[in-house]
Amino acid sequence: MYHKGLRRYFAHASQQPHFFPTHLSILIALVQCCNYQDVTLPFNVSRKTLMRFSRIKSVSTYHKNIKELKESGFIKYKPSWHPKLGSEVMLNIELEKNF
Repeated sequence: MYHKGLRRYFAHASQQPHFFPTHLSILIALVQCCNYQDVTLPFNVSRKTLMRFSRIKSVSTYHKNIKELKESGFIKYKPSWHPKLGSEVMLNIELEKNF
């Protein structure tokens, strides 16, 4: 079930005209970071880890893309300024029911 949901989720994301490869790269990095957990549950991840997995070098690009993913409804994001805890992120897989 999750594979089908993720397949639709990524298909929908790839069709967004305002998304760039960096948006998709962050989404892929988020799936990797949730590390085989239930992808519908929130998890914590650091900016450093996401930037490394997504191969994004610019902090401003990272923040811009996270903001746009959140505003588009692809992720739920609660920032944390704690260096070891990381921000809370949840993939909005339920988004796939709307398309």
